Amino acid sequence: MSAARRICLLGFGEVGQALGEDLGMVPGVKLSTFDIQFDNPASVPSLAIARAPGIHRCEAPSDAAANAELVISAVTAAQDIAAARSVADSLAPGAFYLDVNSVSPGTKRRVFELVAASGARYVEAAVMAPIFPKRIAVPMLTGGPHAEAFCAAAAELGFTGAEFCSARIGVPSATKMCRSVIIKGMESLLTESMLAARRYGVEQNVLASLDNLLATDDWEELARYMLSRSLEHGQRRAQEMREAAETLREAGVSPWMSLATVERQLEAAGFAAARSRETLAEMLDEILEEMTTTEEKANG
Repeated sequence: MSAARRICLLGFGEVGQALGEDLGMVPGVKLSTFDIQFDNPASVPSLAIARAPGIHRCEAPSDAAANAELVISAVTAAQDIAAARSVADSLAPGAFYLDVNSVSPGTKRRVFELVAASGARYVEAAVMAPIFPKRIAVPMLTGGPHAEAFCAAAAELGFTGAEFCSARIGVPSATKMCRSVIIKGMESLLTESMLAARRYGVEQNVLASLDNLLATDDWEELARYMLSRSLEHGQRRAQEMREAAETLREAGVSPWMSLATVERQLEAAGFAAARSRETLAEMLDEILEEMTTTEEKANG
């Protein structure tokens, strides 16, 4: 791993772009990437790779992964298994396969089996914070039989937040998914509560009352931040919550709250323009106005 300089990025979305930029600054690193959206010239990954001449764009995932010493899978949750299948026959024996996708423990185990059968070394990873501002140094729990070896050497590439968690596949993912039930659930609850409270004109009363339960420096700012995360990343967070629901099912727990969170996150994504508003009240007002307009159109 200390000599790993040929690196493949599967997926060139927000995470892939951030990792690509940081890894591109490491002396001697050669980067290749593939994204299923590259066939659409107007897609975000296509526009981003056009601005990254130091990263070789590949037309097939197998081309990107061929001869790579480290393959980083940073695709959407729904594509985690498909991405592994697409490169399984191209992985070099002994290459590390770092799976940073937010999926259930069961999904991680299926990807592990695909990668292990190829002779490559699978490393499960659970990213425990937003990719920004720390980017490649973001806190990351790793797991699996090769995780310690990866962490021991990955710091030289910039993965200073990578931490060994368990030799068992699924432990980092279970940690991340159960945490997401709380974090994304809180975002959804705050969205639902604040929209209704704003309509009644009592949002400040509600926020002030929360200090008796959960103290924070600024509940209004926290609420605005959590709402903005759903507005910006609602689609992706909904996918993650589907995986969280699957995690609960795998544990024998009915995922009622998590499935409701999926729907709230999806709805929030439809009001992304409100994210630019500077205050919580302005953000809520824009969402409520758009909701009213939509309802009026629906009613004729």
